Amino acid sequence: MKTYAASARDRRRAAIGTAAFAVAPATVAGAVPWLLTRWEVAAPVPGCVPAQVGGALLIGAGAAVIANSFVHFAVEGLGTPAPFAPPKHLVVGGLYRYVRNPMYVAIAAAVAGQGLLLGQPVLYVALAVGAIPVVAFVRLYEEPALARKFGADYEEYRRNVPRWLPRPTPWRPEGPESARG
Repeated sequence: MKTYAASARDRRRAAIGTAAFAVAPATVAGAVPWLLTRWEVAAPVPGCVPAQVGGALLIGAGAAVIANSFVHFAVEGLGTPAPFAPPKHLVVGGLYRYVRNPMYVAIAAAVAGQGLLLGQPVLYVALAVGAIPVVAFVRLYEEPALARKFGADYEEYRRNVPRWLPRPTPWRPEGPESARG
């Protein structure tokens, strides 16, 4: 993996662009579930408190993963997650050492968590339907674009880090740059 120097202007532009792109996951993980449920709790089922607690934990974990991923795009990638303003550098630090698509996984976790918290099965249906275009986008656009842009570095990353299910230990690329976060 290669290292790069970045100007303050590049860092600032990446941070602003990434913050602006936060609208996309907020829409998918927040606005869509609200439109479907108005965030109303379905009739409580006896003994559902553990499921609701689990749901709340999934929502919190999803939000934290998304925030962490945005930071890595801005700081490490010097770009945004948006296809129209992609990162200049391949993002392989932080949670990207465990799974190639932590933001998509985190959004899914947040929506599933809302399904558990609210007792709203319609959110699981929305999650399943929404997964179809996401998987298609990743396989047909995102991965080929990353392979063209980052070549051998991306191919090495792709061979070592799974697409959807996190690996148990962080991947550490070969070379002196492997110490980065």
